[in-house]
Amino acid sequence: MRILRIAQKAYPDVNGGGAYHVHAMSRDQAAMGHDVTVATVRRDPDTPHVERRSGYTVVRYEPTVSPLGNELSTGLARYLLEADGFDVVHAHSHLYFSTNLAALKRRLGGAPLAITNHGLYSQTAPEWLFEWYLRTLGRWTFNRADLAFCYTDVDKRRLREFGVRAPIKVVPNGIDTERFGSQGPESEDVDADGPTLLFVGRLVEGKRPQDAVAAVERVRETHPDATLYVCGEGPLRDALEDRADEGVVFLGHRPYREMPRIYRSADVLVLPSRTEGVPRTVLEARAAGVRVVCSALEQVADVVDDAGTTVPVGDVDGFAAAIRDQLSQPMRHDGGTLEPAYDWRTTVESTTRALRSLRE
Repeated sequence: MRILRIAQKAYPDVNGGGAYHVHAMSRDQAAMGHDVTVATVRRDPDTPHVERRSGYTVVRYEPTVSPLGNELSTGLARYLLEADGFDVVHAHSHLYFSTNLAALKRRLGGAPLAITNHGLYSQTAPEWLFEWYLRTLGRWTFNRADLAFCYTDVDKRRLREFGVRAPIKVVPNGIDTERFGSQGPESEDVDADGPTLLFVGRLVEGKRPQDAVAAVERVRETHPDATLYVCGEGPLRDALEDRADEGVVFLGHRPYREMPRIYRSADVLVLPSRTEGVPRTVLEARAAGVRVVCSALEQVADVVDDAGTTVPVGDVDGFAAAIRDQLSQPMRHDGGTLEPAYDWRTTVESTTRALRSLRE
């Protein structure tokens, strides 16, 4: 099967769960014998226009304009509209112009189109703007697809509420459960002597890292040796460093291969996001036996299950109280548990079967 994957962001050019999902799906489908091409926007002018890596081909195009940080590339548009010979087009995230272009391509004819919803709302733009978008261009984009993938039944229901009529298949987001298991070495960069809290994600408004920093300040009133380790980069880093005390350590971006060690060094993952799909960080923490305190987002609560608790978005006192409560619980480093549906191999196999059915 020849697969054209359309992705505004792809790992390792860009870090993050969605970008890594694109890379890992392409790598593993290529290993299954499929011919995979990823068309994306160039982030670094020194990266090649065409590159073969991990068994698949990457084609990069320069951004032309970037309204609200959403790059539009005329080169990518031309490539997509002229692309031929692919059995299926798989676009990632309805939030980007590249996926709108893929929908236009399908409207004009050509290979079947699948769109993966990695989360309904943007981490960097106001929610009201994407409410409007989802009722207009976003809905139009989904309705051009032959199939939409959602991580949860909650997101499937929400798409229907926005008027999406395209067929929807729920395929849970998975992780490499063996890599992120609880057994193995810990990170030398994390001092795990006292209570160890962890934030993993882009330092952007949608992730609300400022709430994690504020919550740990309150936690330290009763647990003075508690430390929050912040893994990630982003535009809020300077402001966060200015306000944080000695109870916060900024690790910056860490390679994916280091993350299992970092998770194993932590006691509680703190994720105060105002919007998410199904965050890989929660799944990775659970697999590593780390307890979780995250925002009470409907589609995330079932993933947290009995491995932690949820708190209303923006409730810093609530996050602090929940962290203290989780620190009083038995730690789970003797082994994390995840349902088989969250195993990455299941995600790849289910996605590939669905794409193959579109071709047939």
